Amino acid sequence: MFPFSFEWIWDMGHMVFMGGLWYALGIIGLGMTYVIIKTLQDTFGNGGGGDHH
Repeated sequence: MFPFSFEWIWDMGHMVFMGGLWYALGIIGLGMTYVIIKTLQDTFGNGGGGDHH
């Protein structure tokens, strides 16, 4: 069942489930965005890290 299906009924169970789903997906998406941006900064930035001899 999908929300765009005509048989979908917005009762409390569906609201809690969809709210939890989008909350979890939002946190995962924010985490992945942070990691990708940090990786790009470390890769292409001139930070160097200081551990290469």
